[in-house]
Amino acid sequence: MDDLVIARSMFGTTMAFHIIFATIGVGLPFMILMAELMYQKTKDFQYAVMAKRWTKAFAVLLGVGIPTGTIAGVQLSLLWPGFMEVIGRVMALPFQIEIYAFFIEALFMSIYVYAADRIPPWMRIVSLTLVAIGALGSAVLITNVHAFEGTPAGFRIENGEIVDVDPWKAFFNPSFFVTAGHVALSAYTTGAFVVASIAAFKMLKNAVGSKLYLFHKKALILSVVVGGIFSLLTAVNGHESAQYLHEYQPEKLAAAEGLFETQTHAPLAIGGFTDKETQEVKWAIEIPWALSFLAGNSFDTKVIGLNDFPEEWWPPLFIHTLFNVMVGIGSLLILLAALTLFWNKWLKKDFPKLLMWLLVLSGPLSVIAIESGWIFACTGRQPWTIYRILSTADSVTTAGNLGVLFTFFIIVYVILAAAVLFVLLYYFKRNTVEDDLHRAEAKGVPLFSTNS
Repeated sequence: MDDLVIARSMFGTTMAFHIIFATIGVGLPFMILMAELMYQKTKDFQYAVMAKRWTKAFAVLLGVGIPTGTIAGVQLSLLWPGFMEVIGRVMALPFQIEIYAFFIEALFMSIYVYAADRIPPWMRIVSLTLVAIGALGSAVLITNVHAFEGTPAGFRIENGEIVDVDPWKAFFNPSFFVTAGHVALSAYTTGAFVVASIAAFKMLKNAVGSKLYLFHKKALILSVVVGGIFSLLTAVNGHESAQYLHEYQPEKLAAAEGLFETQTHAPLAIGGFTDKETQEVKWAIEIPWALSFLAGNSFDTKVIGLNDFPEEWWPPLFIHTLFNVMVGIGSLLILLAALTLFWNKWLKKDFPKLLMWLLVLSGPLSVIAIESGWIFACTGRQPWTIYRILSTADSVTTAGNLGVLFTFFIIVYVILAAAVLFVLLYYFKRNTVEDDLHRAEAKGVPLFSTNS
């Protein structure tokens, strides 16, 4: 591989690893907040146990998310100096504000972890609310840099110089709200279904109707309600995202749907793969006129095809598959949540094994959807780092010998992944649900300050 490909692969690998912890790090605090709210409303101590156990898991994930995020920041400076020159002049605000968002998250999580048994209920809720806001703020602020890359604003380049810099206009670039919304909603969806996945697996391991089965069923229903709501909202936001692509990055939308010729009443291609030679999506299911409606809320909307752009501007055509994976999993999660809630509310029967195993898979599938979405979003912007202003080739470092460094980082990520799994398994093996339920039932035994 040449140095450009290695640099992209190295940073892409870092982000693919970090995004797991970053996404769950936004979704899980929200689930902890929901459990705490349910506890304060119902006084059912089982919800307090859920909040406690999820908090412990979040602390471990945060411990890995911080260093991987730091690595990503260092790699941005070392691998992409051309890009960081523009960011430093124009778009430094999100990086600066993000420090305060993380400070709020860390401070109030510490208060909740170490003082939950000593502070009044309203303060517990306020602490968790600020943790959730801080986590979301960190994600949105950093993601805003990605939004800026797709819809740059707030500066001009004149004779090779950056002029007329307006940091706030760059901050509130045209895709800021759509991108921020998608990040928030998809993170809450992922966090909820990761919890649902674990709860479903634990239900399968325990006898139907047992105390542990009912505990995990409460966790499952809570997470499926949250996941169902936010997966539906993510789909609505996805429609807005398609319209933003139609307006601001038309070649990306065309590549996502394998559309080569500009046309009205454009079809939506589901599945298949894009064949560059024949300029068609093979083995796809086409929904007539749907792409035009998706792009502009009208079947008469003209969708620009790839052939209207220079071929060197075309994104990689495999993003069609990534787009389908993301949308397909999102649709499946909506249906899965609806079916689970229907089965629980109206049929009032034990969940069938097939449904339970689908719920077990929902967590990993939601993570795959996040990965596919991020690769689609970033790869679909190629060959640009900053859309139509700065190419990826012009922003990469001129340093060589990146292959050794890439190998080193892969080893680091393997070690970190193994360490996370070991710590989580070790902790929850030593501190079981039965232990926490017993502590919660016993009078005068602090739930949160024990076995911490």
